[in-house]
Amino acid sequence: MTRARNRAPHSRGAALLAAMLTVTLVATFAAAALWQQWRSVEVEIAERSRVQSAWVLTGAMDWARLILREDARSGGADHLAEPWAVPLQEARLSTFLAAQDGAATVQDSSTDTQDAFLSGQIIDLQSQLNVMNLVDSGKISEPWLRSFTKLFDQLGLPPSELNQLSENLRFAADTSADNRSGGQAPLLPQRVEQLTWLGLSAHTVSVLLPYVTLLPATTPVNLNTASPEVISASTPGLSLADAQRLVLERDRSHFRSTADAAKLLGLQDNSLGEGYHSVASRFFEVRGRLRLDQTVVEERSVLQRDGLDVKVLWRERGVVDAAALSAAR
Repeated sequence: MTRARNRAPHSRGAALLAAMLTVTLVATFAAAALWQQWRSVEVEIAERSRVQSAWVLTGAMDWARLILREDARSGGADHLAEPWAVPLQEARLSTFLAAQDGAATVQDSSTDTQDAFLSGQIIDLQSQLNVMNLVDSGKISEPWLRSFTKLFDQLGLPPSELNQLSENLRFAADTSADNRSGGQAPLLPQRVEQLTWLGLSAHTVSVLLPYVTLLPATTPVNLNTASPEVISASTPGLSLADAQRLVLERDRSHFRSTADAAKLLGLQDNSLGEGYHSVASRFFEVRGRLRLDQTVVEERSVLQRDGLDVKVLWRERGVVDAAALSAAR
């Protein structure tokens, strides 16, 4: 009897311990299953947002192509008072859908469009100096080299980097360079940010970003959209002050021909001649931004317009943290 009584507490203790272990295991498995379910939901939400953002930004780019095509249909000069040059300020996506449906607002606040905000702009890339102008038929173009030298001087950048850029660009653009150097020719950049491949420092590239571009063909500077720095750099003997005066005058009334600008400055027409200046453009950059909650998706596209044909040369898309973007502002 005594032994039976002694075993009873031990049995109860073992049973309690087994029950606690069972509860712990069940809780652990339940937590793991819940975490897996949460992870699957988050992955699905992220994938859904990615696909939605891609479709919205693709639609925005197609809309930009349509605007540029209609602008080409009307003809004339390209200037900053045209519809394509007006930036799209951030607006709720539902307002675009409401306008399309002919309604004032979208009443259903449960739709995803209530939390989606779209913005964007079209930039005339011929308002900038084209780095590819530096090379002509495998040789360095002296007129364009003088323009870039003048721009470097205005911005306080080292001329030695320009010389290195010109030589490396000529080497990279030469289709026979691989045959001569055993495959050691530098890669030809496609973005301004990649000019560090050709000898420019990161600081120089950051300073040049608003004033230069990389396009697949030699392009003139559009006097209706270029900045005073670019106009001054691309025009021999033109001071920055005169270029600023030119910009002020064109803001009142855009130039219909390069002769209008030359007459205003008292220059010979060939100073703003074909191949160096124009009042129309073929290359444009489309920037789109879609904000979904705390995620911002940005897309950049370069378009080439030849008549009514507007084609995409390249596109790139990236995700930016909304909190970091707000802090940067």
